[in-house]
Amino acid sequence: QVQLVESGGGLVQAGGSLRLSCAASGRTFTDLAMGWFRQAPGQEREFAAAISRGGGGTTYADSVKGRFTISRDNRKNTMYLQMNSLKPEDTATYYCAAKVTGSGSVYRGRNEYVHWGQGTQVTVSS
Repeated sequence: QVQLVESGGGLVQAGGSLRLSCAASGRTFTDLAMGWFRQAPGQEREFAAAISRGGGGTTYADSVKGRFTISRDNRKNTMYLQMNSLKPEDTATYYCAAKVTGSGSVYRGRNEYVHWGQGTQVTVSS
């Protein structure tokens, strides 16, 4: 069973930066395509960014493109989301997700992912 633990959330002023981490266990990390999703109160959980199992492929939601960078360190079994130029509308609970795959694809759909972390809160003040 894959376990995912997010960390790094917090309160930041608009224009600031945060780096989220997602530590994975229970499965060979390079078997996992990974993604970040976010959910604001009263809203659907939405896609933010995804990375292929080898790290060579990435994709972003338009709302975060150019501000967020997804990466992974396969030696540390950890995925990251560097968030710069944060805006109040980035306020949400951020979830990491994992999908076991033999493919080098990236996955944007929430329903593609089976394994989820517990979430970490990001609050951006104006």
